[in-house]
Amino acid sequence: MDIWEINKLALFLLFFIPGFISIKVYHLLVASEKINFADAIAEVVGYSSLNFAFFSWVIILIHKNNFSDQHPFWYYLISFVIIFIAPILWTILYVFAGRCKAFRKYLISPVKSAWDFYFDKRKSCWVIINLKTNERIGGVYSSKSFASSYPRKEQIFLEQLWEIDKYGKFVKRIDRTNGVLISLEEIKSIEFYN
Repeated sequence: MDIWEINKLALFLLFFIPGFISIKVYHLLVASEKINFADAIAEVVGYSSLNFAFFSWVIILIHKNNFSDQHPFWYYLISFVIIFIAPILWTILYVFAGRCKAFRKYLISPVKSAWDFYFDKRKSCWVIINLKTNERIGGVYSSKSFASSYPRKEQIFLEQLWEIDKYGKFVKRIDRTNGVLISLEEIKSIEFYN
């Protein structure tokens, strides 16, 4: 292989792959719109450049004094970590920091809506849904329930329906129900109870 071909491959690995991995991992962790990588090439290269800048001192060290010839295992392991593992860790760290109370005032939240903020916690609770028709639906949101996330339309599936009285007290489970699916267009508000 020509030396210029090797350099092109190295540049591609350093300035595309880490950013590509970061963006893909971010979209797995945070509900977001599908990305067109042809339009996001500058963002991909930007993230890769940040990764390269942070590890530039390591890259310089492993390219000095025939390090790659003397320690091929460590050379390829370090290179693998810089190109493939570090972008995953940066992204996880960023998402965690964005959701952490201590960092929320310094970072833009990765969560797109209040709907996603609440349902991302996956916390079991009693729910009263107030519909625009002034009807009220009581139920249980738990492990077999589901709430859609951005960018999809907001919908909620409650695994159990319960009768509620006029004071909002849960009276009894409705027999033979397998739950209910409700779209946000029908909802005025949702109440959550422990």
